[in-house]
Amino acid sequence: MIITEEKQERAILVGINYPGQAEREVDDFLGELSFLTETAGAEPVKRFIQKLNVPNPRTFVGSGKITEIASFIKENNIDIAIFDDELTPSQIRNIEEALGCRILDRTNLILDIFAHRARTSHARTQVELAQYQYLLPRLTGMWTHLERQRGGIGLRGPGETEIETDRRIIRDKISLLKSQLKKIDTQMATQRKSRGKMVRVALVGYTNVGKSTLMNLLSKSDVFAENKLFATLDTTVRKVVIGNLPFLLSDTVGFIRKLPHDLVESFKSTLDEVRESDLLVHIVDISHPGFEEQIKVVNETLRELGSFDKPALIVFNKIDAFSYTAKDEDDLTPVLRENYSLADLQNTWMASDKHHQTVFISAKTKENIEELRKLLYEQVKQIHVKRYPFLTY
Repeated sequence: MIITEEKQERAILVGINYPGQAEREVDDFLGELSFLTETAGAEPVKRFIQKLNVPNPRTFVGSGKITEIASFIKENNIDIAIFDDELTPSQIRNIEEALGCRILDRTNLILDIFAHRARTSHARTQVELAQYQYLLPRLTGMWTHLERQRGGIGLRGPGETEIETDRRIIRDKISLLKSQLKKIDTQMATQRKSRGKMVRVALVGYTNVGKSTLMNLLSKSDVFAENKLFATLDTTVRKVVIGNLPFLLSDTVGFIRKLPHDLVESFKSTLDEVRESDLLVHIVDISHPGFEEQIKVVNETLRELGSFDKPALIVFNKIDAFSYTAKDEDDLTPVLRENYSLADLQNTWMASDKHHQTVFISAKTKENIEELRKLLYEQVKQIHVKRYPFLTY
């Protein structure tokens, strides 16, 4: 029996540089799209960026750029063109006609990763609901496309098994999935209540900042952690004891800019761990060049969940990525950000947040973890004392 390896699909990435956007920011956005593409299992071959005030209503980018992209696709055997914004159904049809390859937008790509990563029946139900809600307004002309091009990234889940699906069947399916999720949500709410009044701490942050690695470190457990986006979809809850103080620690799905609305809606019960927590541990990948933008995205998502004003501890992770070397006294060259030491980081604006305590760590090398444990203990203790004033510590 001969086993043939599945051919890795080749992709090009397309984005727009809007007015007021720095080139570095656009590169960062396309870099994230590239990482999403790799996580989905494709090879990003080239990036195309065009400066526009607003997306072209027909083809997202201008006609000249579409012609340039089409030539590249033809000459380089490209399988997929991935766009860094959500496309309208008519844009997808027009672009597909012009480029002659499969078209994905950012939302569809993220949905595909979620479909691939979902392990439990709860996560699979949530993702399937989001997929059908994304699919419903895009039915026109889509099925001929699916018949011609089966399988591959963006087609996992409902698309490849139900070519004959029409709007009525999809609406029925959405109703059924919502009903199933309601039952699961009720069961999960009961589970949360049964945990009693233990202090609950939720790890939050942008995707791939090291939440699961830190979860494993603090709870001495073995939660799946991987250097890919959305390694964790299902919320994991562990009992942690620091000193004499027990509390519940939960690892939640990572946030990302332009997280599809249907996914946020579908994953409401998973995100209830954030809503019902007493303390948030906001983890930031300080080695990422766009970490400040990532902080904003997480804060905006927390606002949407009504959890922004909760007590929070900000943990700047991955300080092991900084290669500090001491300078000679007569060396007048400026110290680059990559060469900051822990002491340097502790003297930056990041360490002087007026509203939250901050700590700099490396979950990978365990540097400064004892400081994190100490701060976590103090914050949990404050909540514990209010809840159980008769206990002594």
